[in-house]
Amino acid sequence: MASALRNYWFPSVPSAVLEKPWRETVWTNRDQMVEKLRTFPLNDPEFGMIRILLHGPVGAGKSSFINSVKSVFAGRVVMSVLVASLSDSSFTSKYETHYIKEGEGRSPFVFNDTMGLEEQESRGVHIDDIISALKGHIPEGYEFNPNVFLTNSKPEYVKDPKLSDKVHCLVSVVSADKISMMSKETTAKMRTVRDKASILGIPQILVMTMVDTACPDVARDLKNIYRSKEIKSKMETCSNLLGVPMTCILPVKNYHEETQLNNDIDVLVLEAMTKIVEVANDYIWHLQQKKKTVS
Repeated sequence: MASALRNYWFPSVPSAVLEKPWRETVWTNRDQMVEKLRTFPLNDPEFGMIRILLHGPVGAGKSSFINSVKSVFAGRVVMSVLVASLSDSSFTSKYETHYIKEGEGRSPFVFNDTMGLEEQESRGVHIDDIISALKGHIPEGYEFNPNVFLTNSKPEYVKDPKLSDKVHCLVSVVSADKISMMSKETTAKMRTVRDKASILGIPQILVMTMVDTACPDVARDLKNIYRSKEIKSKMETCSNLLGVPMTCILPVKNYHEETQLNNDIDVLVLEAMTKIVEVANDYIWHLQQKKKTVS
């Protein structure tokens, strides 16, 4: 019997990890990437800063992504943007600008977070408020109301926004472990916002969070991120659902339970930020050329 079992052919289980990564990452360039972003030259210094708007479903990790970026530049784990550990409703309620501190100054880019999108019309951020934010009409400290959006008849509406008030890159944030469960209603809202940003010419990036939760191989070793078949499949799902090209999808792991910085987490966050800042700066250059043409 034992001999028969030894001679029996058992099919091999296909590996969930590719032999070679399908996207290259240099894991030793952390400090160089930080320095590049710290000294990033804006195509038009008059803008003062690059404004990045985050939007996405509740619990996708928008606020945690801001904290992760702040952590990289602070050299320690930072939790200055409040996040909820477990919640089915959005923790972000106000439209606030988040600056990235570096030494005595600050980086050339800032974030604006939004209340999370939800399936029901009476919950989550109203997409008209996100569209107004893209155009620079939402004031600092504005309180989001799922049932009422800001209109130009209200006194707090910014009627004549400066170029620095407008958004230079729209970042959609989705969770890798929940992308397949995202409702049709939420997906439709995200596509509506993306379509409006496209009409305005605003570049868009998608940040896919919680990659370690979505794939055990990545949880074991973050360097497996671009060798994981599961992560590539999740990215393709994001691309198909939201119409974002694969080259504009950046997977990251946010700081969550860590108390010390981790090189691999930092590198993925920095890759995402480099892409975001580069496309935003290209957009600023485009606006600069349009301004020259008009004048």
